[in-house]
Amino acid sequence: MRFLLALTLMCSAAVTQAAVQTREIAYQDADGNRLVGYYAYDDAIEGKRPGIVVVHEWWGLNDYAKRRARDLAGLGYNALAIDMYGDGKNTEHPADAKAFMAAALKDPKAAAARFDAGLELLKIQPNINKHQLGAVGYCFGGKVVLDAARRGVKLDGVVSFHGALVTQEPAKPGVIRAKILVEHGDADSMITPEQVAAFKQEMAAAGADMKFVGIAGAKHGFTNPDADRLSHGGHGGPDIGYDKAADESSWADMQAFFKTAFD
Repeated sequence: MRFLLALTLMCSAAVTQAAVQTREIAYQDADGNRLVGYYAYDDAIEGKRPGIVVVHEWWGLNDYAKRRARDLAGLGYNALAIDMYGDGKNTEHPADAKAFMAAALKDPKAAAARFDAGLELLKIQPNINKHQLGAVGYCFGGKVVLDAARRGVKLDGVVSFHGALVTQEPAKPGVIRAKILVEHGDADSMITPEQVAAFKQEMAAAGADMKFVGIAGAKHGFTNPDADRLSHGGHGGPDIGYDKAADESSWADMQAFFKTAFD
């Protein structure tokens, strides 16, 4: 009897886990560069559902970004982790990450085109509700999604987790369409208080529907369980650190935010 019960529980767990499906999708940006997206969805859900673009940290399209796509799929969204560097490349060395990020941001128009290519790829996937679209970004990806909002990309909601707040092209009044949620660690040494103040002023001047959450004691990278290891990798890692409480509270904030944004 105990064996049958255990077997039943194992089978039920397997069915639940198998409900989230994933696949890699090759696509191109406007210049014809090869990009690799990671798509996740729950095949147990019928009908159309909201779609969310996930933009990776400066490390590139790694396992963490893919995990977040799966997490969103587990919440009932169709999620696409997009590729801002090309060929799905990623690294764990900060010097390489810095170089990748600098190259991606060198031309703001090219960076915008890469985000747009990922969004268009998401929109053509089966069961996507094209009228309910959002984006989340981490670190470098936080800047990417905030810049998309600044450009007036048609998104219902944008969430930045420990993202860079500076921009070369500040938002203009009346352009931003998306609601914005920023989850920021107050102990983030990579984002200065002056940058935070300037960002808030920019959003207010633009008339943005923006909520800024400052999390006491949280460092840059607070959502990534690998942050502590990457910070002390023996190669002068950045001042980042995982914070379980901050990770969980910011994720809960995001869930509540998207429920409101998509309504």
